[in-house]
Amino acid sequence: MRKFYTLLNTELRLSVRDMNMPIFALCMPAVVVLIIGMVFGDRPAFAGAPYTFLSQSFGALATIAVCAGGLMGLPLVLSDYRNKKILKRFQVTPTSPAILLGVQVAVYTLYALVSLILVYLISALGFGFRLRGSWLIFLGAYLLVTGSIFSIGVLVGGVAKNEKRAGLLASALYFPMLVFSGATLPYEVMPAGLQRVADVMPLTQGIKLLKAASLGLPVKDVVLPLVLMIALMVACVGIALRSFRWE
Repeated sequence: MRKFYTLLNTELRLSVRDMNMPIFALCMPAVVVLIIGMVFGDRPAFAGAPYTFLSQSFGALATIAVCAGGLMGLPLVLSDYRNKKILKRFQVTPTSPAILLGVQVAVYTLYALVSLILVYLISALGFGFRLRGSWLIFLGAYLLVTGSIFSIGVLVGGVAKNEKRAGLLASALYFPMLVFSGATLPYEVMPAGLQRVADVMPLTQGIKLLKAASLGLPVKDVVLPLVLMIALMVACVGIALRSFRWE
């Protein structure tokens, strides 16, 4: 565990100095929450809805940092380390692929949790938001969604042959999911055809899970997203560990 915490401390410091994650994982969600709160205020999500637009969007807004860390941060950092031969140096140390990947996941998980707290504080203190469901269930769902999305990033960063290819794959995953999964553009306002496309995206299923948890909806409504998130995480992590390339 000492090796893990030493490497975690180093990677966290490097990430903060880079400033990409502080901007996209912390500042960006906060700005989006402020805009939605000021534009929609306490308006209902739709005609006759018992909850506000912000209440319905809270789970989706909390995934912006998850999307940034899992689909951009993780793949690009791992591919950059491979390109600079840093991973090759790790290969001759006791550091295993599991420790290296685990440290990167831990760094971006910290960003995601800090972002969640920030989004909640702005929503609650600025616009009167209250979680209608159980916090325990919501946090469990949030960690599951985080793990599932991060597993995609670990897979891309672990197997991409070079930084350019990792960047292309990361961008192809990040931008469509950020826009069309419901993280920024509400899923409910999309045309039916676009909703069917969005349903294929893992983040869309994750947001449905978080929305149900935050609004206190019945568990039976989210069995499919729950199963898909777990299956995705297990499959991606397994493939990433088996096919990890040091160089």
